[in-house]
Amino acid sequence: MSAGHVHTADPLGIAPIGSVRPVNWVYDRAPMTVYWEMTIACALACRHCRATAWKRPAPDQLTTEQGVRLLDQIAGFGDPLPHLILTGGDPLRRDDLIELMHQARARRIGVSLSPAVTPDLTRGHLAQLQEAGAKAVSLSLDGSNPELHDGVRRVAGIFDLTMQALDWAGELDIPVQINTLVTAATAPDLPALYELLKTKPMQRWTLFFLIHTGRGKMLEELTPLEAEQVLTWLNELRGVAPFQLSTTEALHFRRVTAQSMEARGMTREQIAVSPAARAFGVRDGNGIVFISHNGTVTPSGFLPMPLGNVKQDDLVELYRHHPLMDSLRTPSSFGGDCGVCEYNSWCGGARSRAYAATGDPLAADPLCTYRPAAVRNQVA
Repeated sequence: MSAGHVHTADPLGIAPIGSVRPVNWVYDRAPMTVYWEMTIACALACRHCRATAWKRPAPDQLTTEQGVRLLDQIAGFGDPLPHLILTGGDPLRRDDLIELMHQARARRIGVSLSPAVTPDLTRGHLAQLQEAGAKAVSLSLDGSNPELHDGVRRVAGIFDLTMQALDWAGELDIPVQINTLVTAATAPDLPALYELLKTKPMQRWTLFFLIHTGRGKMLEELTPLEAEQVLTWLNELRGVAPFQLSTTEALHFRRVTAQSMEARGMTREQIAVSPAARAFGVRDGNGIVFISHNGTVTPSGFLPMPLGNVKQDDLVELYRHHPLMDSLRTPSSFGGDCGVCEYNSWCGGARSRAYAATGDPLAADPLCTYRPAAVRNQVA
């Protein structure tokens, strides 16, 4: 982020609200969101798990003292501070979770959580997290019925527990984001899931398009054409859905959104400052950074290219000055269509998917069907 510009993270720490930003927005000063995988311990065994979580904590996970030092490093970004997402594994598996949340609050770092939905996630626990300063929680729901959702989570009864947790969060006025895995198996159910979610208290629905990493290598991705159809359908729900809509690892949803706005006569300048553009430009390494359970820093949880480790390296220096991060913040350096696309400063493609597919994080995103004007003109 350029000096002098101010953003305010929304309760889920994912999109800036109330900021007027230049079209070529670059988060070079500080990320919008820091993801900390507090532990890989988790009672679930989800079929798409990036972390391939264990039943017990790894012996090298950050200690409480090291976690506090990490919070000091996050505070070192200065104002405006990034928003911190505590994830895992299951952050509820850390005995020092509440203490670390209080430590973050003392440093004015906003915190949200992504807990696993298990019997450990009680109404009392949600109230305790709220009291400790949680701005929001995200819950995963991958189907409109127990067969689909529990099949992904590989534990019976999780669908019903998720419905209960969602209702509890509503009673406590805790903002909730629902994350839904999009694969060839779950995509046909998305309309039914949307109808279910319309009846629930929630703030945002985010569709996570599968990345072939971790356990997710065993699942089937959508084809590019199928992905485009889902994104077009999702964009058509804007203004109709009773909650916000977004995607993870399908950044070309921003291109689909921008194209629909252009079709209505909006200029690029108008689009850039519209509510729909709040997350434009944010991608792995540009607005996002990830810290693993053992302190390893990567551009995101789905782009496992180590930059260093917070046990001996400074997070601020790694984020601002590591050559890989600089490349990820330079869309013109991307390969193929992504590098010459007229939407690349807003989208940029999924760097994680490019890496998973080719071994090159700067390659073109293979899930996008769009041919940039520069490419079309060459052909013509």
